[in-house]
Amino acid sequence: MDKFTKHKGLVAPLFQPNVDTDQIIPKQFLKSIARTGFGANLFNDWRFLDDGTANPDFVLNQPRYRVASILLAGENFGCGSSREHAPWALAEYGFRAIIAPSFADIFYSNCLKIGLLPVVLPESKVAELVVKCEETENYQITVDLENRTIYDERDFSENFAIKEFARFCLLNGLDNIDLILQHEAKITAYEAKYCAA
Repeated sequence: MDKFTKHKGLVAPLFQPNVDTDQIIPKQFLKSIARTGFGANLFNDWRFLDDGTANPDFVLNQPRYRVASILLAGENFGCGSSREHAPWALAEYGFRAIIAPSFADIFYSNCLKIGLLPVVLPESKVAELVVKCEETENYQITVDLENRTIYDERDFSENFAIKEFARFCLLNGLDNIDLILQHEAKITAYEAKYCAA
């Protein structure tokens, strides 16, 4: 898993409530348990028209947002089924952080496990960022996990909370397997002592 310390990126607004995991990655694309191959179908039913062409009205198809790496979302983002494919699709598309007033619990946890940072800010602060994003061409913000702060180059700065264990894992690029492998010598010694045939 890639480390997440500080990320500065272009921002895209998708500020609507209750975006569920079937909207993030529709069920017909869940044909693999590998973490790759889902980015192309992120928000498929919104990004594409019935004939397969790009929907010009969808935010990520607008030229100014096509390379966004930070998503502004509405409350309860990632609700619905607990599919891990939703964070995988967002990460593979190129997002490093999602900022929202709230997230579905399992979605939030699944994001942390792959290095995609979900940031909870008050709804008024997310709305403020949305306005800045819509009014400013190529609007960028910095998400600083080391200092638990989000800021832009003008007048916005806001702290955010994150559990220390999740922060430690992200800062060090450690997923669940990496955490276990930190104790590999102890595991090997235990197996040699107690599991010998």
